[in-house]
Amino acid sequence: MLLQKIPPFMRILVAMGFGLAIGAYTSTVFIGVDAIANAFVMLLQMTALPYIALSLIVGIGGLSPEGLSSTFKKSVLILLLSIATAVFFIFLSPIAFPDWVSAEFYSVETVKVSTEFNLVNLFIPANPFHSFANGLIPSVVTFSIFIGIGLMTVHRKKHSLLLLGNLQTAVANVSVIVMRFAPLGIFCIGLRAAATVDPSDLDGLVVYIVTSAVLVFLLTFVVFPALVAIITPFGYRQIMKASREAMVTAFATGSFFIVIPTIVEKTKLLIAELNSENREVAMVPSIIVPITFSLPVGGKLLALLFALFAAWLSGAHISFSDYVTLIGAGVPQLFGTSIIAVPNLLELFNVSGAMFDFFLVAENLIVGRFAALLSVIFAVCLPLLIATSMINKFTFKWKKFGRNALIIPLICITAFVSLKYTFQAISHQYQGYSKFINRDFIFDDIATTYLQQPSAASVTREPFSAVLTRIKERGFLRVGYFRDDLPYSFHNSEGKLVGFDIEIMNQLAADLDVAVEFVRVFRKEAAPLLSSGYLDITTGIPVIPDNMKEFSLSVPYSHQHIAFVVKDERRAEFIEWKKIVSRKDLIIGIPENIFYEKAVAKNFTKGKAWEISTPRLFFKEEYKHIDAMLFGAPTASAWTLLNPNYTVVTPKPLIPALSMAFPINKGDLEFELFLRNWISMKQKDKTIEKLFRYWIEGKKVDWVNLNQIEY
Repeated sequence: MLLQKIPPFMRILVAMGFGLAIGAYTSTVFIGVDAIANAFVMLLQMTALPYIALSLIVGIGGLSPEGLSSTFKKSVLILLLSIATAVFFIFLSPIAFPDWVSAEFYSVETVKVSTEFNLVNLFIPANPFHSFANGLIPSVVTFSIFIGIGLMTVHRKKHSLLLLGNLQTAVANVSVIVMRFAPLGIFCIGLRAAATVDPSDLDGLVVYIVTSAVLVFLLTFVVFPALVAIITPFGYRQIMKASREAMVTAFATGSFFIVIPTIVEKTKLLIAELNSENREVAMVPSIIVPITFSLPVGGKLLALLFALFAAWLSGAHISFSDYVTLIGAGVPQLFGTSIIAVPNLLELFNVSGAMFDFFLVAENLIVGRFAALLSVIFAVCLPLLIATSMINKFTFKWKKFGRNALIIPLICITAFVSLKYTFQAISHQYQGYSKFINRDFIFDDIATTYLQQPSAASVTREPFSAVLTRIKERGFLRVGYFRDDLPYSFHNSEGKLVGFDIEIMNQLAADLDVAVEFVRVFRKEAAPLLSSGYLDITTGIPVIPDNMKEFSLSVPYSHQHIAFVVKDERRAEFIEWKKIVSRKDLIIGIPENIFYEKAVAKNFTKGKAWEISTPRLFFKEEYKHIDAMLFGAPTASAWTLLNPNYTVVTPKPLIPALSMAFPINKGDLEFELFLRNWISMKQKDKTIEKLFRYWIEGKKVDWVNLNQIEY
């Protein structure tokens, strides 16, 4: 009984608080939490497309052809100008982002290449059922608009509109039912996010929330009402008075949808003051306000700010072309809900999908309420502007316009610059390097020795026995490892040799019931040392023809896509393979272990490709003439953690991944067969997957239960 007296938004806030607190305290995602969080998000998405389609069909279908023509002509330009105004100030907002150094671990999203933006395919639904099934919102909107237009001229359409209107109400009721589970769903989302978040990430989330708050305050209480007051007969106080009830309710509940009726009635009363007898003008709020729920306007546009924030937090440099892409490919994604749109916006910047959890936390914590506030003022101002234009009663106040055109942008820029300096004052340390270097094995150590170089007589020795026999007689597995092979082999903060391949070799030695000896070798030493029998195996190398000719290789144990490491500000130059290989001025560095001579000669016919013995050289001042370094994406991400002023770029189109395998002695079929079965076993029992997530993706590990990797 007491719980029912608590307002719904307070229940959600309390649930979020508990989720964040428990997740931060335990740093563990409990069984079922991830499933419940995903289920709640999917339920929210379930009603989005049906409501969009029904609202557009009912809204447009209820018009007469003459009414649609008049309303459409007056509305489109005003709508576009209003969106442009909001987008302009959103693009000013990143001024507030501080100069924090950041970089991220490798993830699948690192190599995900966003699809080419095709305006025709995006908006024209050749198969409407495919558009609905795949969440192609712009196509669904186009389909719904045409059905609404077709319905306008149907005789006796009242019965159809009544049926569709009832379906629209039913979908809205389902949304209300889903929101009853919001406390549980948001609790799980908060717990999952807090369990995987780091303090530095929370610093970044505060940046987004505060910047959003300032932006919404400026647009809601300054920009839009001032704009309407300048060019229409309505005064600033009239506009705010008509908006305040809906604003309070929308902010308290976090829902713009539930205040649509209130906005319609309030704007009708204001428009009635124009003393117009035009029935079509009086109906403008009833048509325009509900449709704004489906348009990329108001609070939905904050998703653009989140995309910019996510790119900043991930260390990606934002160029002018990225802003153009965000307008052309990003704004159309906002037909519908931000929940559907944000993952696609993140793809535009090649940002990890893990950032979507940050969006959900911020959205449900407070930003969703800011978005509802912005949607209200947008939905109030838009019909006022359209109605005024339809009866030609614009009263453009040039003096006020000139003054405000200078003052308002200046106020906004000052506010964002002040925020930037405030954030700069916050103690923030880049932790990417420490997260990478302060790691140890997740499984138990075995007896290990280390050699900085092979012994003097190592190359002249002859393998008088099979590898497995030799290992057993010797009592240890001798492994060659390559220097500067991040994150496969490197020394941690305590000087201990660790890494993805190193721990795999530890597991191999443990299963052979022997110790392990690691010997640092150069790549060109590996083949003779294996042939002589001095080395039993080395850490992994890519499966390319040059390596296949020189070594016998095990079956692949992992894969890595090709990517470039470049300076943050030069990211845009390496987006497409076609442009990269056609440039004559580029010098590309390629580490010797992935330098495939024929492929280089075939593709880099105009530019230059340099074989480099160690990637470390690329980051030195004397090698600054090298424009980019070609790496495997996991290696590229690791080097950017150590050098956060650089970023990882995966060019389009995505090249098939390179397989990684272990070089072994040629002709030893017994050891090759053993490794084949051993690698298969370790892949099936998820050992290699766990090690990949820990060493390559930087995931935290539940030390109590190694079968559970935290997300």
